[in-house]
Amino acid sequence: MSTFVLLHGAWHGGWVWQRVAPGLRAAGHDVLAPTLTGVSDRAHLLHPQVGLSTHVQDVVALLEAHDARDVVLAGHSYAGQVVTGVADRVPDRVARRVYLDAFVGDDGDAAIDLLPPTVAGHYREAVAGPGFGWLVPVRPLERLGVTEQADLDWLTPRLTPHPWLTYTEPLRVTGKGDAVPAAFVECTDWMRVFREHAGRAADRGWPVHEVATGHEAMVTAPAELSALLMELTR
Repeated sequence: MSTFVLLHGAWHGGWVWQRVAPGLRAAGHDVLAPTLTGVSDRAHLLHPQVGLSTHVQDVVALLEAHDARDVVLAGHSYAGQVVTGVADRVPDRVARRVYLDAFVGDDGDAAIDLLPPTVAGHYREAVAGPGFGWLVPVRPLERLGVTEQADLDWLTPRLTPHPWLTYTEPLRVTGKGDAVPAAFVECTDWMRVFREHAGRAADRGWPVHEVATGHEAMVTAPAELSALLMELTR
């Protein structure tokens, strides 16, 4: 059996995987779903210096503390950057990388520069205004393809601003993680911000899967996502 380490995207916390984890555990897998520094239940640790390297270290420390091996490391959205960074640091612990509608970055890439220009412009405007220059305010969930009122009611009160440095700090990798097999899952029923990254994945020979749901697949299509994650381990 595998150990799934599930990494949330911007504004969320480890709780966002609550609908996915039970299916994985029922099949005999271990599941870890940490909250990254500075958001959600760890928002009390937020400060302007929380960056991408902070979040990479969060996950490396988690894997080492649990002595986790044969890890399926799955990252949603922003956390694609974290997956790449962690796999480069501890490739011996990671059996597979999974990018769920996520950034596929290379050394020197900052997440903000991997977004479509229009979307990146909205981020910068929001940071400069209500984000006080160092926070990314929560994006409207409707733009992420969340339409069911019950899902909106569950997500909305739990989301918190995200540290801007995680989007502007360049990814620093040596290439060691490239040997870890990878797969991409694209969510297709929204504005498809990560379509280019699905193309990057395909160009690298990774299997690319599509899920007909909005960006928040772990909330809106948890059973399908659980089954796909388990399929990727076989």
